Amino acid sequence: MKLRYFLLASCALAAQAAIADTKKPVAKWTCEEFLAVQDDFQPKVVYWATAKAKSGKPDSVVDIEGTEKVVPMIIDDCKKAPSESFVTKLRNAWRAVEADAKKLKDKL
Repeated sequence: MKLRYFLLASCALAAQAAIADTKKPVAKWTCEEFLAVQDDFQPKVVYWATAKAKSGKPDSVVDIEGTEKVVPMIIDDCKKAPSESFVTKLRNAWRAVEADAKKLKDKL
């Protein structure tokens, strides 16, 4: 349990360090602003933004497997439309991953 909190706190701190150049809240970022974050920090931003978007505050549960699928989807979508909302791309990517997981579960 402590490991989860440590992981989440580490992600939040790393995300804050990565976005120190901007004063704009992540919820208002464009894809271009997300893509400007160093590649190493992009997954950490996604971890943090996902937890924040799902509950309104950072959660203690981190879906690492799901995030590994979501990050490349967001990067691809953001490269295609850099002026669009990062959070919208994040939500759409999670919906797609969750829909795929539901389809897989239904097949079993």
